[in-house]
Amino acid sequence: MRDYLLTEDQRDCLQEITNVAMGQAGSHLARLLNVFVVLSIPHVSVLNPTDIAMALQSLNREGKDDIVHGVCQGFIGGGIAGEAMLIFHGTDFEDLAKLLKYDRVPDEQAQYELLMDTANVLNGACLRGLAEQLDTHFSFGPPMLLGQHCNITDLLQNNNMKWKQALVVEINYAIENHKINCDLLLVVAEHSIHGLIEKLNYLLD
Repeated sequence: MRDYLLTEDQRDCLQEITNVAMGQAGSHLARLLNVFVVLSIPHVSVLNPTDIAMALQSLNREGKDDIVHGVCQGFIGGGIAGEAMLIFHGTDFEDLAKLLKYDRVPDEQAQYELLMDTANVLNGACLRGLAEQLDTHFSFGPPMLLGQHCNITDLLQNNNMKWKQALVVEINYAIENHKINCDLLLVVAEHSIHGLIEKLNYLLD
């Protein structure tokens, strides 16, 4: 499986609708926290789990800090199944706790709750926006912790990925003037790529 599974038009279409969906998620987070959210342009590629780890390591803005935290959430609907993976790096949990108005020191349990709360906001808003544009409906599984205080390779191994290659859409979220940074990956496994391509072709026609 290679990138040529998607034509240039299909790739552009997916990038455009994901950009809209992730922009909606960023706006929702910005209103919720009263902050300015900086988004990267979505990057679409076909990757295997090792490729994902390498891509995320290259995106680590801190460079020297390879400690990450991650949450994943499955979604399914309209012949498409996959998971949203939210990977936090270079994130100050005390900063995040203040923004989310937590009234206690972010110990391990509070950090877990902060990860889940942020994932619920970003994943939910993004996936709902994407489903709306694809004229379908996604059912969500519960968010699950991939890992805390670990490196990216271990984090992805914890997820026990059962696919060899997947269509991955990646975007970075950062909150201006705060040490909060995460990458949201929408991972559509190989058996669902055909269903997604059909939806994209319908939009292009």
